[in-house]
Amino acid sequence: MARYRTESTDDQPLRRVEPDTHWKSLRQGDRVSVRTAPGYVTGGLIDAVTEDHTAVWVDLDGGRGRTLLHCSDGVEILPTAS
Repeated sequence: MARYRTESTDDQPLRRVEPDTHWKSLRQGDRVSVRTAPGYVTGGLIDAVTEDHTAVWVDLDGGRGRTLLHCSDGVEILPTAS
């Protein structure tokens, strides 16, 4: 018998993630403010939202492209006034 047993991550159950409450109100076409790191905030438009609201596609302002953000990424997505 092995002295130390290493658990394989493939055998571990996935951790359930829940988006912040305001993520559930996000809809396609909404203008948002995205904070990816302290001091770095950019704007954008919601392009798509998954059915469970855990992932959001955002078209970033300034031609920075489209990015996929997940609620477990530590990113804040806040609706802005139109």
